[in-house]
Amino acid sequence: MLTLDLDGLMIELKQGTVKHVGASNASAEAKLYDVEGVDVRTFGDERVKVGFDDGEGNELEVALFPDEAEALLAGLETVRAESDVFE
Repeated sequence: MLTLDLDGLMIELKQGTVKHVGASNASAEAKLYDVEGVDVRTFGDERVKVGFDDGEGNELEVALFPDEAEALLAGLETVRAESDVFE
């Protein structure tokens, strides 16, 4: 299941073309639940890409710099040590 929360986003759809026509302060939040697949790979020369899919055709990809990837690893290890989620 994929949820999108688009705040202040205005787009124009004209003859099959999507164009942003709103203010530049728009923001968005995406959440993917019931993940069935995870893929981790290098992305370019400086990043790691983590991809998730839910088996329903929804996908979410995140490109992380090394410091961000290290923070993700540390966070997962903390959850593993302090929670019963992995048992």
